Amino acid sequence: MDGTAIIIILAIAGVASVLLFAVKGLLDQIPDVIESAGRAREAWQRFKKPEQPHQADDQEPPMAA
Repeated sequence: MDGTAIIIILAIAGVASVLLFAVKGLLDQIPDVIESAGRAREAWQRFKKPEQPHQADDQEPPMAA
């Protein structure tokens, strides 16, 4: 009976450590995922509304023929 209790305790501790390791791995990836999502959103907005070339203030608009 004593050996069984020790094995059960070790098994629970092993499962808990594996779960903690897996959760830590997932949490470490969250900042990279958020950064990638921001870059994708910016790229999509640039794709939908391309920037128009800016004219300098000192240049006159082209003359009509």
